[in-house]
Amino acid sequence: MAIESIESVLFVCMGNICRSPLAEGIARARLAERGLALRIDSAGTHAYHVGEPPDPRAREVARRFGTPIDDLRARQVVAEDFERFDLILVADRQNLAALQRFDPARRHAELGILPIWCGSAGCDEVPDPYYDDDRAFDHVYRLLLRCTDDLLGRLAERA
Repeated sequence: MAIESIESVLFVCMGNICRSPLAEGIARARLAERGLALRIDSAGTHAYHVGEPPDPRAREVARRFGTPIDDLRARQVVAEDFERFDLILVADRQNLAALQRFDPARRHAELGILPIWCGSAGCDEVPDPYYDDDRAFDHVYRLLLRCTDDLLGRLAERA
C-alpha cells in the first residue's frame, strides 16, 4: 500500500548523526509495521560527519527502542534532493534557513519543520541532543516517535 500524494520524505538535521537518522529509523520501522510504502532518507545541512555512522548515543537509544540505525551513514543535502523528495522535513528553524538559502529555484520538494508540519502538539522544533547527555537522546527519540506517528497520520489524510 502506498501513500499517494507524497512518496518520499527526507529528514534533515545539521550533521545527520543524531536527529535525522533517528527520524529515518523510526519512520522505516513505523512504515513496516503498517505495511506502507514510502521512500525515506536522511541528510545534514553541513558536511561535518559525511560517511560516519550515527552518534553512538543515537545508535544506542535506537537499538534500545527496537529501531536500529547502525547501518546508516551521514551525508550532506545535495541540490538533487529537492527534486528526488516530495517532502523535506527539518529538525529546527536553523536548518530550515540553511535549506532555504541553498534551495534551487525550481524545487519540487515541500519544506517544513518536522513537528510543525506533522501537527505534533507541544513543540515546534526537535532539540539537538549532541552536546547533551543520554537523557536528551531519550527525549529526542520519544519526540521523533510522536512526530513520525503524526506524520504518517497526516500523510494518510492527504492520500
